[in-house]
Amino acid sequence: MDRRRFIKKSAAATAAATAAASVAAPAVLAAHPKRAAAFTLDYAPHFGMFRQNAGDDFVDQISFMAEQGFRSFEDNGMKGRSLEDQERIADALRRNNMRMGVFVAHQIHWSEPNLARGDKEKHQEFLADIESSVEVAQRVDAKWMTVVPGHLDLRLDMGYQTANVVKVLREACRILEPHGLVMVLEPLNPRDHPGLFLTKAAQAYEVCRAVDSPSCKILFDIYHQQITEGNLIPNIERAWDEIGYFQIGDNPGRKEPTTGEINYANVFSYIRDRGYDDILGMEHGNSQPGADGEAGVIAAYQSVDPA
Repeated sequence: MDRRRFIKKSAAATAAATAAASVAAPAVLAAHPKRAAAFTLDYAPHFGMFRQNAGDDFVDQISFMAEQGFRSFEDNGMKGRSLEDQERIADALRRNNMRMGVFVAHQIHWSEPNLARGDKEKHQEFLADIESSVEVAQRVDAKWMTVVPGHLDLRLDMGYQTANVVKVLREACRILEPHGLVMVLEPLNPRDHPGLFLTKAAQAYEVCRAVDSPSCKILFDIYHQQITEGNLIPNIERAWDEIGYFQIGDNPGRKEPTTGEINYANVFSYIRDRGYDDILGMEHGNSQPGADGEAGVIAAYQSVDPA
């Protein structure tokens, strides 16, 4: 697309988004339980995001998401749920023809190096978590699982740390590849999560290229990357071949699109135009409380979703 035409189109979309978000919220509640048209991009809400409208039960929340046009769902805490709850959630997703997004495969040690130091015990712990995550993924029909390599080792040169991370991720890929599963590496911003090994898109790209497996890709969290380095569309473009999953949150505040500084109409149009058809996880809070706040989240996505 011509760059000037793209910018002009994006500006118009942003203006329309702001206007739509301000008037659409009450209509969402009025429409429930009538099924809404599906979104163009595949956004994935999480449990609790629509509790005031849908109730506390997992199955009811998933049904409400489907009724509002969402085609996927994600749950960071899926691995910690009971077998019964995992099976209920999976059944609800299948009945609503929805996909399962990411869940967290490995709980990192937030106060000490995890994969970067090269500690054999920590590596074995990580690989055991990957093994057990395969079972969960198969049970809930998931393809992606989130991996954060953990803290830096301040006593070890960065090159050695990168080699340690690449080595253990290659071993994890040997577990995942036969099942067609993908771990997505998530760079986190150093303001909210100081001291972590993985912070930038280019660094994640370097690691994925070194691992060289379809089972190791980047989770590009737009909120984190706006804080860490900005320049979102050019960085997405450069890292594109290694991006396997997106997550969403506006900045400041980590709330729904249109509440912060990120031009989500522009970013989403770029992602759509590149032909992306996988999931974008809604890993953010609601800017306003209650049922009206939940309706506002839906309206915000309607306003920035590319036509």
